[in-house]
Amino acid sequence: MKEELQKAGIVPVIKLKELDKAVRLAEALRAGGIHCAEITFRAEGAEKVIRTMTEAFPDMLVGAGTVLSVEEAEKAAEAGAKFIVSPGFDEEVVDFALEKGLLPLPGCVTPTEIQRARKKGLSIVKFFPASQFGGIKTIKALSAPFSTLRFMPTGGISLDNLEEYLQADCVIACGGSFMVKEQLISENRWEEITEISKKATEIAERVRGEK
Repeated sequence: MKEELQKAGIVPVIKLKELDKAVRLAEALRAGGIHCAEITFRAEGAEKVIRTMTEAFPDMLVGAGTVLSVEEAEKAAEAGAKFIVSPGFDEEVVDFALEKGLLPLPGCVTPTEIQRARKKGLSIVKFFPASQFGGIKTIKALSAPFSTLRFMPTGGISLDNLEEYLQADCVIACGGSFMVKEQLISENRWEEITEISKKATEIAERVRGEK
């Protein structure tokens, strides 16, 4: 799972209200070179979107985001989610994910939260909201004492700063909604989603190729 996340490099954070657009959105992302998606529980019926995408494209790395409870984690797991993302560190959600063989990605922005994650055996955490908590500078500072830890920054990621984040060895992948903004989805602007995804993929491949 960690290798898949590393390979993906970019994790679209998707809030999708219309289930009938799930397959078309996945197609648009895949056409742009992105084969990963985080479906957030900020929209009702997120588990249905997860199930629809995983059934249509079994090779996609599809996970659940904004998971705030074990109940939501259960829905995500039953729908076929492969990873569970939370905005903060919730021990019960982390334990549930580990028990089910899923990858937990809890939000950790302080040394104390990171140490709690490490005690659970985690080697990857989400860093959210990235820009508000100091961005890549803070992540690099935290990686000094926690040298074996990898981060998935989310929040404020865009085409303008994606390269800066991915260049850091401590960053395994970046989460972002810049290629799947609600307006793009609501207006069925699939080609635009594909084009933005292509640009993001090109950045990720170039940076990873240079390392």
